[in-house]
Amino acid sequence: MNMDQAAVWLAGCILISLGVVVLVVAAIVINQILHKYWKPVRIFTPESWNINPPIRYATPEEMEKLTTKLDEKDVQKK
Repeated sequence: MNMDQAAVWLAGCILISLGVVVLVVAAIVINQILHKYWKPVRIFTPESWNINPPIRYATPEEMEKLTTKLDEKDVQKK
């Protein structure tokens, strides 16, 4: 092995090492972004195949709670 081959081998090792470090850092960054914003995808659950969910109407108790909260906000604004 002469000096030219050794220099090319050393430069190649350094560049490959830096490339691996860049790939690992990119993978970590992408993983952190996905972890922060990813919502779980549920494909094979009964809820995921429910195309037309049943309509749920508000009960009188829920409507009473809602109207009292709205009235309190109106009073606070005045």
